[in-house]
Amino acid sequence: MQTGEDNVSLRGNVFNIQRFTLHDGPGLRTELFLKGCPLKCAWCSNPESLKPYSQPGVFKSKCISQKKCGLCEDACPHSGALNFTRGKLSAIDRDLCSNCLACADACPSEAIKPWGKSMTVEECMAVIRKDIGYYQRSGGGVTVSGGEPLLQSEFVAALFKACKDENIQTCCESSFCVNWKDIARVLPWTDIIISDIKHMDPLVHKKYTRVENGRILENLQRLTREHRELILRIPLIPGVNDDMDNISATADFILSELGGQVRTLQLLSFMRLGEEKYRSLDMPYEMQSLRVNRRSFQKRVNDIARYFNGRGIHCLVGTKEKQ
Repeated sequence: MQTGEDNVSLRGNVFNIQRFTLHDGPGLRTELFLKGCPLKCAWCSNPESLKPYSQPGVFKSKCISQKKCGLCEDACPHSGALNFTRGKLSAIDRDLCSNCLACADACPSEAIKPWGKSMTVEECMAVIRKDIGYYQRSGGGVTVSGGEPLLQSEFVAALFKACKDENIQTCCESSFCVNWKDIARVLPWTDIIISDIKHMDPLVHKKYTRVENGRILENLQRLTREHRELILRIPLIPGVNDDMDNISATADFILSELGGQVRTLQLLSFMRLGEEKYRSLDMPYEMQSLRVNRRSFQKRVNDIARYFNGRGIHCLVGTKEKQ
C-alpha cells in the first residue's frame, strides 16, 4: 500500500537551499531549510523561517522607485498593502497582505524577496542530484533544517526516502519540539540526527524561546532509547545560558539521561546574524542591545568546551563534526 511518504510529488515549503555547505553534517552537503517553527528564539538568525507559509520580505535599498517602476503596486491585489517612503518601497502592511507574492514575482530588482517556495520532492531531488559526486567523495549528503523541518514531516520523510533510494546520506537537524509521530515518520530514512539544548531550566527556556523544554528533552531521551546517535549543540548566548549552573546541568543530563548516545557536543558562539532579514519582515531583533567582547567570549566558550571534555563528553567548538 502506498503512503504519503512514497509520493514524490508531495510539496514542502522551502525558504532556502544551500549547496556545498560544510556544516550540519559530515562532508559536502546540500541543505534544505523548511518554513515553520514552534519556537521563537530571541537570537534566531533565520526569522524568515518562523511562519509556516511563504512571505514577502522588503529590501528597500534595492527598490528602483515607485515612479520609475511601480510594478509591485500594479501586481498587488490589496490596495494600500505596499508602503512607500520618499518614493521607494519601505514596508508591507502585514494585516492587508495575503502573502500571494505577486509583488515579489513582479519586482525586477529583488527589492521584494519571496521567503518560501512550494516545492515537490522531485524538484528538490533535481537540485540534490547535481552534487551526488561530491557526496560520494566527501562522505556528505543531504541535510534538512529550518525552522523546524519536522512540522513538515511527511514531506521530509518522502524526501529522505527518495534520497535513500539513490544511496544519498541523510541528516535531520531539528529542535524536536514536535509530536513523536512526526519524528517516527522520518526516522526510517534518517542517518544522522542533529539537535540542540538551549537551556535546562524550563522557565528560562520559555522566556527566550516561547516554549518550555519538556517535550524536547523527552524526545531526545526517547531517541537514545531507540539507539539513535545524536550530535548535540549548545548555542551559547552571553548572560542567557553560559553560566556554570546551566552548563553543569546540561552535562548531567547528557551523561545520565542520554545513555552514551551523544557522538559530539558542538558549542556555537553567539553571532549577530540575520538583522537585515528581521527588517525585511518588519520584525524586531530582540538581541539588538546585546554587545559581546568577541575575544573574551571566545575564551569563555573554549573554557566551557574544556569543562565538557573533562566530564567525558566529546565537545568541539563550531559546527564541523570533525576537527
